Amino acid sequence: MARHIPEEKVDEIRRSTDIVEVIGEYVDLKKQGRNYFGLCPFHGESTPSFSVSDDKQIFHCFGCGKGGNVYTFLMEMEGYGFIQAVRHLADQTNVDLPEEITEEHQPSEQSEESQTILEAHQWLAKLYHHLLRNSKEGQDAYQYLLNRGFTEETIKKYQIGYSPNSKDFVVTFLEKKGFHPQTMVKAGLLSVNDQGEYADRFRGRVIFPLRNHLGKTVAFAGRAQGNQEPKYLNSPETELFQKGKLLYNFDQARSAIRKQKSVVLFEGYVDVISADQSGVNHAVGTMGTSISQTQANLLKRYVDQVIICYDGDQPGVEAAAKAAKLMKNTGCQAFVARVPDGLDPDDFIQKYGGDRFQKEVIATSETYMTFMMSYLRRDYNLQIEGDRIAYIESVVQEIATLDRAVERDYYLNELAKEFEVSIETLREEVHGIQRQSGPKQVPQRASTHSDGPKQQASRQKRLLPAFHNAERMLIAYMLRDPFIADKVQNELGGAFNIAEHQVIVTYLYAYYEDGNDSDVSDFIERLDDSELKNKVIELAMTSVNEEVSDQEIYDYISKIRAEGSGRTDIKALEDELKRAEQQDEHIKAAEIAMKLIQMRRRDN
Repeated sequence: MARHIPEEKVDEIRRSTDIVEVIGEYVDLKKQGRNYFGLCPFHGESTPSFSVSDDKQIFHCFGCGKGGNVYTFLMEMEGYGFIQAVRHLADQTNVDLPEEITEEHQPSEQSEESQTILEAHQWLAKLYHHLLRNSKEGQDAYQYLLNRGFTEETIKKYQIGYSPNSKDFVVTFLEKKGFHPQTMVKAGLLSVNDQGEYADRFRGRVIFPLRNHLGKTVAFAGRAQGNQEPKYLNSPETELFQKGKLLYNFDQARSAIRKQKSVVLFEGYVDVISADQSGVNHAVGTMGTSISQTQANLLKRYVDQVIICYDGDQPGVEAAAKAAKLMKNTGCQAFVARVPDGLDPDDFIQKYGGDRFQKEVIATSETYMTFMMSYLRRDYNLQIEGDRIAYIESVVQEIATLDRAVERDYYLNELAKEFEVSIETLREEVHGIQRQSGPKQVPQRASTHSDGPKQQASRQKRLLPAFHNAERMLIAYMLRDPFIADKVQNELGGAFNIAEHQVIVTYLYAYYEDGNDSDVSDFIERLDDSELKNKVIELAMTSVNEEVSDQEIYDYISKIRAEGSGRTDIKALEDELKRAEQQDEHIKAAEIAMKLIQMRRRDN
């Protein structure tokens, strides 16, 4: 693995970190035996299959197969690169890193052009912010923001800026920094006319930088000053900026979201900023588009509760209904905060203040079902008998999708009381809908109450051939004890039958020969292949005896040798079968084929 931080520093930081504490900030962990268990943050499940080992300092999910050490977890969970994960933990553990270590040293998966575009965005974000605060032309824009209620602290926090109403100011700035105008047009930072003249795309606008989840500016949103059209202008989508994948302010709100175990979802960046300024600091925005499944999945990894706070007008209510349904289907508890009088959240805050916004809008959020009952009601005239029946049926359809029986019963009772319908009749309707839609699907790869991680591992062990189990158990012991690994190396070397096991033991022998002690968390850092890392973690989490006899080790070795010998015999028979078929010796070929079938059945 390419890395620019000294190996000893990486090890020092890892050993100074408690993986249980780090993962515990994201996952509710409970101790069971030697390990800690919780719901996996990387895939949907209803029963814990995600295990964290305190003594090995590794994690493994028996459901989706992900595993690793504390660096791996942060890279998976936060989208960090390796160096960023190391830097994050160095800050947490107060371990000093060499000053020359910067994120730019990290290899990037982005194209060279995208890296250039990313760098240009960072320069422009700084320039626009500087011009807002320090240029004469920027003073009007700055005063506009203050009049809108933005504080100086907020303007600085969100790096809000201003682009001067000049065609060539930004063009010249970018050219001096070495950025080619054509590339900047592709990035959506410049525009070009038919005469080949370049100009700043956002000139004369207040600029809101749009950052990715790592805090890097990847696009801009510009609001016009005066009569300029269009009023709002956003960057086009690029490799770096895809609206359906990013949530505005997620980089800054992530910590508050994790602590409060809840997130408030807005449509626009101005709503997010106003809400944050009023004390709602666990807020993110979809940047004016409908929430996507990717964004919903991202939020589900962090929270179970999502409060949707869209505009109070008709389109806003429609969008809130779609977002609430998506978040519910993703597995979150969805609430909808109603903004009265058709106002958008920012307008309400400007008119009534942040305290009233928190108390009257956020704190009074409706549950998904309460909101949907009200939302569906608008389509019917309840004075008409046929509409009343149709409304009841549409509400029952929604109630049938609720996961919890107590929740279903609560809303059925509400419906029964309002419309004087028998609760038994409504329950029968729900059961009919559920029967028609079929059994509820268990999330993919999720464990069930009758099949927990230990049962899964035990079942897998039983299903595998004897030699395969022997190899797994032997490697599990080798990962725990270098003396056992030394014994196996002398007796068996690399003669394992499973290809990935051969690779693992080869790395393991070299690891111990370098003088390292048993440390799975450190060992996997030497492996480049992610699938191989996950396999090592899986084997390391295998339940083994604290004490193992020499006889048990040699029994495993014997099974592995016997399989290797058998495979040699099978290969010889396969060659003989091929020759017999080529020479049209059909009877002989049939006899050999029967022998092969019997040998393969015996092995399995």
